[in-house]
Amino acid sequence: MLAKRAAPQRAHGAANRVRIIGGQYRRRLLDFPDGAGLRPTPDRVRETLFNWLGQDLPGWICLDLFAGSGALGFEAASRGAGRVVMIERDLKTTAALEKNRTVLGASRVDILRADALAWLANSQEAFDLIFVDPPFGSGLAESVLADLGRHLKPGGHAYIEQETAVVAPPGFIIHRSGRAGRSHFALLIKE
Repeated sequence: MLAKRAAPQRAHGAANRVRIIGGQYRRRLLDFPDGAGLRPTPDRVRETLFNWLGQDLPGWICLDLFAGSGALGFEAASRGAGRVVMIERDLKTTAALEKNRTVLGASRVDILRADALAWLANSQEAFDLIFVDPPFGSGLAESVLADLGRHLKPGGHAYIEQETAVVAPPGFIIHRSGRAGRSHFALLIKE
């Protein structure tokens, strides 16, 4: 009888694994748990986003509001952000984020276990860049957009990824937008 061989591991494209595409942590892999609605932003979309932003974020203060896999927040840290705050409510997902922070040595990343909407409602902080990529199909991005302006510095950026086309709220302009599969994404700038 022949023994079954395990399927070979793939470096990227494997389930529950995402790759940092640029900066200090380039090519490093992040593992994340299964979760309802947890779909990391694909490499191609992240590459497009950081091309729009100018590749590096030296000293920027960033917020990854629905952190999930942490792909966006860790990518920002990899590209020189001065501080990245990740908000995630799921216990297993938060533990994976903390493990990845340790593995990367990403000391400029703060991970908070909290409900994103409640945290945002109580926070007074202002950021240079906010990532809004809630669980797919949740409709939460539109809830966040209404309150986003007070959390961005003048000229600050907000990246929105959701299942429907992004509409800029008052006080914002859509700098760039795109679509990948069923996801719509846009980079907004606060006027």
